[in-house]
Amino acid sequence: MKPRIASLVPSATETLVALGLGPCLVARTGFCIHPAEAVAAVPKVGGTKDVNLAKLRALAPTHVVVNVDENRRETAEALRDFVPQVIVTHPRRPEDNLALFEQLRAAFADQPGVNERAAALAAEFAAALARIRGRGRPGEKVLYLIWRDPWMTVARDTYISTLLAEGGWFTWPDVAGGEQGAGRYPALRGDEAWLGDIARVLLSSEPYRFGAEHLAEAQALCPRARVQLVDGELLSWWGSRGAAGLDYLRELSATSRSAPAGG
Repeated sequence: MKPRIASLVPSATETLVALGLGPCLVARTGFCIHPAEAVAAVPKVGGTKDVNLAKLRALAPTHVVVNVDENRRETAEALRDFVPQVIVTHPRRPEDNLALFEQLRAAFADQPGVNERAAALAAEFAAALARIRGRGRPGEKVLYLIWRDPWMTVARDTYISTLLAEGGWFTWPDVAGGEQGAGRYPALRGDEAWLGDIARVLLSSEPYRFGAEHLAEAQALCPRARVQLVDGELLSWWGSRGAAGLDYLRELSATSRSAPAGG
């Protein structure tokens, strides 16, 4: 039987399409935009944090894919009232992509080509992980900014931070955010003493779209740092984009100057 899948997570939507399950998608969020040609005709059911449950129920999904970071707990709980299978994802480190591929493979193993595509994604990711781990790590203290007014960054136990660590970039502040909640993306006052020791500031393209007009402002925050714009999708989207994210990071960090490790 062909499943009716709703994906409430952009990374998961892209990964489901990579597994050959695009024709099974019956719902997505407005942020699920990749791959554009595959999702264009799939109905939207709100955003990741404000899912239109009534519209989703009417689409009668047999499976809904959610994520601990992206979606609200109450949304997942409400889904269980009318969805036969709610698939909860939570990649917290790059290597968790391998478990994710297996999780989705197992859920849809009866669909043509899924087993083979999952194996290919796992092999591609494992090769990318080996490539980045096979080179020296520069060891820079970095500030990865995802928002401004207020400035917001990432805790050390987020996917973004652990990915950056694979390239030798150690995010500050050195705090853990826990399993879920606001602590995973701490706000800054802007006068923290450690800001003066940051070697590099990375301005993400999402969720806040930093641009060239923000470079000077970020430079004032960390006067001694190199400030650069980075592709937030490649550095934060897990799943099928994970291998490309590692290769992108490997290229970016290849230009790093030597600095004391912050890890």
